[in-house]
Amino acid sequence: MAAVDFKKTNQDFYFPKRPMIIDIPSMPFIMVRGKGNPNTSLDYKNAVEALYGLSFSIKMSKNRPEDYYEYVVPPLEGLWWLDGEPFDGTVISRKDDFVWIMMIRQPEFVTQEIFLSVKTNLAHKKPGLDLSQVVLEEFKEGLCAQIMHIGPYDEEKPTIDALEEFIASQGYRTEMSGLRQHHEIYLGDPRKTAPEKWKTVIRHPIVQR
Repeated sequence: MAAVDFKKTNQDFYFPKRPMIIDIPSMPFIMVRGKGNPNTSLDYKNAVEALYGLSFSIKMSKNRPEDYYEYVVPPLEGLWWLDGEPFDGTVISRKDDFVWIMMIRQPEFVTQEIFLSVKTNLAHKKPGLDLSQVVLEEFKEGLCAQIMHIGPYDEEKPTIDALEEFIASQGYRTEMSGLRQHHEIYLGDPRKTAPEKWKTVIRHPIVQR
């Protein structure tokens, strides 16, 4: 049986062909919260390394539950905001002020017991990697609007503006609070792809106007 790839089984979550409204259900994620410029922050670098390290360790673990199935590790995602301010296209240059949660979706069979066991094993293998802030949590994003951005991250403003125009045209407004924030899903490997071809799903939480 082929490995389950959430990007294929949940295509609407990852490949919006045009701006769209979508209701995102509850899903488990490994998450790390931090603050600062993702281009220069050591905390950000550590967070991404920890997320991938744990995600691949869970996938390759020999201690598998009965409902385990082969799967493709999902893409990296990020929730972004500024303390007390909405995240929109005007704040792209204020990277040092960013507050973020980086995260990777997990299969539903990943329990706290599995997560903590793998976390302990990885801590022994990589003692220099800080895993203290990594958690496994259910995240129910709910009603959102999303759009695909193609190109460098610093050029997201026109795409964000287009998304906001679409949201208003559909009778909704963006409302960010709690974990429902500016959300980015990073498709592909930016190390192997030219910046003008990078694909990022941009998702905003919405409510009726």
